[in-house]
Amino acid sequence: MNNKQWKIFSDFRDDLKAQCASWNAEFGDELVPLQTEAAKSDTPAYPHETPVVYNTALDELTESSDIKLIVIGDNPGKDEQLAKNQKYLVGQSGKIAAGFFAKNPVLGIDFRKNAIILNKTPVHTAKTKHLRAVVAAGGERMARFILESQVYMAKKTAQLHKDLCAAADDDQPAANQATKPAAGPDLWLVGYSELKSKGIFVSYRDTLKASYADAPAVWEKVFVFQHFSMNRFSIDLKDFMLSEAKKNPGTASELRDAISGLGIVHRDEIFS
Repeated sequence: MNNKQWKIFSDFRDDLKAQCASWNAEFGDELVPLQTEAAKSDTPAYPHETPVVYNTALDELTESSDIKLIVIGDNPGKDEQLAKNQKYLVGQSGKIAAGFFAKNPVLGIDFRKNAIILNKTPVHTAKTKHLRAVVAAGGERMARFILESQVYMAKKTAQLHKDLCAAADDDQPAANQATKPAAGPDLWLVGYSELKSKGIFVSYRDTLKASYADAPAVWEKVFVFQHFSMNRFSIDLKDFMLSEAKKNPGTASELRDAISGLGIVHRDEIFS
């Protein structure tokens, strides 16, 4: 990151850390029994240690970090909320994600060093679908909080992305700043089922899109994908590449182009 990007990221990180601490203080005691009860239907008992999870991996990034990607998962799961972790995408899904980039060095991305990893809400549940049970059992106050957390994350994430790209453009020759795509990191929304109509993250979806109204070039750097869990991302990408190969026999798709193409297809599905 250049000096300006580092200041942008540091301010974002500090604000998020303070906000998560504030939410834990205000809602933590109410959340734990709701999260515990929601998990009972299909999840073995586990220690509930962090109701609202700040990603401490953000504290490990430095000004020398080369940020190439912002990855947005759903919400912190069982492993992410453990006091010893308090990091996003460190469970099986995160291991699959890290493995994907390690197996594809052509992308030039180390998942743990070159990516800012965020979520659509920092509120923990064992499974994302359990957020519905938390909202239902927690009443109007909890429903408002879950909504507030999504809107906050969508606005802050979009602003971070736009500002990092604008600061990256500062390093580009003036003649290149009007071209597309914008400089700076791409943003991947990973896991889109709950972004669809009636999904738990519809508020996140709508707030995110509205936040890019003043930056259409940066919006072109937003891509949507299946989740890394159960290899859905990789399977979807493989199927897309096979489909493209059938449409254009004899033409092999570059991995970067295939990823962008698939991300645009899903982005159009979700945000059209």
